Amino acid sequence: MEPITLTTGRLRLRPFTPADAGAVYEACQNPAIQRWTQVPAPYTREDAELFVTRIVPDGWRADTDYAFAVEPLEGGPLLAATGLHARGEGVREVGFWATEEHRGRGYVTEAVGALARWAFASLGVHRLLWRAEVGNVPSRAVAERAGFVVEGVERAGLLNKGTARDCWLGALLPSDLDLPSPVPYLPAKSSAEASAKA
Repeated sequence: MEPITLTTGRLRLRPFTPADAGAVYEACQNPAIQRWTQVPAPYTREDAELFVTRIVPDGWRADTDYAFAVEPLEGGPLLAATGLHARGEGVREVGFWATEEHRGRGYVTEAVGALARWAFASLGVHRLLWRAEVGNVPSRAVAERAGFVVEGVERAGLLNKGTARDCWLGALLPSDLDLPSPVPYLPAKSSAEASAKA
């Protein structure tokens, strides 16, 4: 896929470029980003350069990972990062982090919402996943504000820094945003409905 840019009322989501290496390096020095995400720890300048010059463009070329830098619509500093990762036919997983000084302003929720609408409208996605290690309350709050339904705990669902960790698992469907699904969806009957028909 050719890299694209998305916009919201306040934000521009654009593909990372080599010029972003310094901002990515600075952002990823934050202990919370190193603790809760799968970025290397310690995070070096070389890690940032590899991300913006190889990992990001390779992901777009292979249609496996679409990473976006989030900045103010009128231009300005890096506020956050978000992206979509292929997880099977019609399924993508969203990931994100925010720079420490720009947290708590709703930027990531707004960016994730734009990403979700693009995924459902343009990529044929019928299920968008979110996962975060159990205990990562800020990530869960963003996901829930963006409309994700937390479905449970996936044991050993994330591998981070060489350790398998339990994670919360959530999903967002096109119908959650009043959008059409690219495939029919037949939800399971509730236990009460199943018992009534038995």
